Amino acid sequence: MKKLIVFFTFVLIMLPLSPAQSADSIVRITSMAHQTYTGEFRNDDLAQELTPSGVLGLLVYTPRVANTTWVIDAALIDEVIAMTGDYVLANDAAPIGKEIATAWLEQLRQITTGQQVVALAYGNPDVSLTKRLAPSELKKYYAIGKSQLEAALGRTVRSEPNGGWSTGKAVLTNTQRKAYTENRKALTKLSRAVEDPELNSMRAQLSKLLSPGLDKDSRDFFSYSADAAVAEMLNKLRINSGRYQITTSNVKLPVTVINEFDTDITVNVLMIPNNSRVIVNSFENITIPAQSKRQLEVIVEVVAPGQTAVTALITDAEGNEFVPAATLNLNSTVIDPRVTWFTTGAAILLLLAGAAQSIRRVRRRVT
Repeated sequence: MKKLIVFFTFVLIMLPLSPAQSADSIVRITSMAHQTYTGEFRNDDLAQELTPSGVLGLLVYTPRVANTTWVIDAALIDEVIAMTGDYVLANDAAPIGKEIATAWLEQLRQITTGQQVVALAYGNPDVSLTKRLAPSELKKYYAIGKSQLEAALGRTVRSEPNGGWSTGKAVLTNTQRKAYTENRKALTKLSRAVEDPELNSMRAQLSKLLSPGLDKDSRDFFSYSADAAVAEMLNKLRINSGRYQITTSNVKLPVTVINEFDTDITVNVLMIPNNSRVIVNSFENITIPAQSKRQLEVIVEVVAPGQTAVTALITDAEGNEFVPAATLNLNSTVIDPRVTWFTTGAAILLLLAGAAQSIRRVRRRVT
């Protein structure tokens, strides 16, 4: 038994330690999210955390220790950088953190000089949960975390997805998980057709919803903020819905496509009527310039009078929808000439049939 204990002790000693375990000193620069998905700060709590006596200030306003590894969430650093400008608080209070954030950021750069720096996945999400919900997106979070942190610190940093640097577990409701997944998929589809920095940034910001640092109230708050921001982002490329009264058998209806992104977008516009009362045309390879509107002329051919709803879809080159559809409500009060000829012809045939029957009756009486 004694020999067995000695053997296992030897094995444990010889096992290699993970980077997170083998570092002499580890300092983690992480916090819960503070900035909403529309850019405002929820409150000024981050400014308090960055003061020399705050939880983040105590980590950097301290004597330098050799062989320290700094494990940093770039999403937090991006919030600090945003705070160094003229930021806005969602509660309409006067912000106080501009100089505090500037001083803290400079101190972070100085104290990490010559030290090892490891970038966490952007937003510091729960890695195991993210692997289950969006494994391909987790790779992007790591890549963005590294590139953003390097830009902020002006130096090269490490990114070690398998290094065991991430800690903590996020607790999300099933509704919140579903909302994250739906919003992520919506932004992913949109990003395939639209190359826009703001869109890419919001896609990365969704990682904050999976952070272990969020309490229940904060999860609810930021989940709602994400839903509203994603809906607003999708609405930047849209077709205006409308109602049209049609009084002629052939007409051209003006339909407006709006692009509020800062880049030109080329799309297809597919028109699908919900019945056969009308025939409408679709459009391919339509380019809508950045920050502009383009009016399309939809040719409508009336087959039969009545009401028709036409679904207007914006699709990419492969025919994939990536923004919500619009609805065009048409009310036609005209009769197509083909219908007129058909009904007139039917009336004439009925008249002739009636006349023929009358003639036969007369002949019977004569005979």
